[in-house]
Amino acid sequence: MVNYKKILVTGGLGQIGSELSLELQKRYGIENVVITDIKNEIPEVLGQNSIYLKLDVLDYEKLTEIIKKYEIDAIFHLAAIFSGRGEEDPFNCWNVNMNGNINIFKAAIEYKVKRVFIPSSMAVWGIGIPKENVSQDSVLRPTSMYGVTKVAGERLCEYMFHKYNLDCRGLRYPGIISSEALPGGGTTDYAVEIFYEAIKHKKYTSYIDKGTKLPMMYMPDCIKATIMLMETDVEKLTCHGDYNIAAFSFTPEEIADEIKKLIPDFEIDYKPDFRQKIAESWPASIDDSVARRDWGWSPDYDITTMTKDMIEKLSKKLK
Repeated sequence: MVNYKKILVTGGLGQIGSELSLELQKRYGIENVVITDIKNEIPEVLGQNSIYLKLDVLDYEKLTEIIKKYEIDAIFHLAAIFSGRGEEDPFNCWNVNMNGNINIFKAAIEYKVKRVFIPSSMAVWGIGIPKENVSQDSVLRPTSMYGVTKVAGERLCEYMFHKYNLDCRGLRYPGIISSEALPGGGTTDYAVEIFYEAIKHKKYTSYIDKGTKLPMMYMPDCIKATIMLMETDVEKLTCHGDYNIAAFSFTPEEIADEIKKLIPDFEIDYKPDFRQKIAESWPASIDDSVARRDWGWSPDYDITTMTKDMIEKLSKKLK
């Protein structure tokens, strides 16, 4: 295990950040993980002994104050505006995502942070990509502002590595499905919402149309991949900021069929909105062979085991 002194998590109360923070606390000690977000109060799920601080990542002075005070040597930068919300206000999406990244890079270089993680997304793809098995070195022509910021973030990670020797890493996350945290405004959020509605109302209206196949991943695999990458020796890496990772792909009707195996009277109908156009610009499946080769990535869950686990956990939680 990498010997980090103190880890900083931004966006630590978000869908990925909250569960990543808990896992980092287990692995490195609750006293060695500094969790930040723009919200005022720490939720109960993190526990009262957690170190939680309110932070707007656009506030460079506060960011550097935290890094200095806690002697941070690893940063997981998850604070961002996602695709759905990003299209509602593209200029604010650019401001938060890009200037937040720049602040993290500047602070990490200035205070000699050992390692930085800045996630990317399948939103980097768009015009001109193959629909199946999109490759590591595929063309990047996104159709959303969120995707534009992620392409820029990937290239900045690579630039910072070569220019400043900053060990910066990232993953192109597919859609992430979680039983713990609520969705955060992304296009693939339907794949989380559908489980809540199936359990509560046995009916769901999907804003993604029938037949739209997208790459997905269960949260435990997302956390596993993130920590695996951050614990890999830099000499093994051939990419900086943009590793493809994958688990499984499905359409709305396919995940509905899996749910029906456990909730037989579940029903789904379709009412596509503006997110459908974003989804259609993304690949149906991802080639993650480079990650598998470089640092041994492989997922633990498929669509069937994920669905079973989601329904079991959410049923207990909602009751």
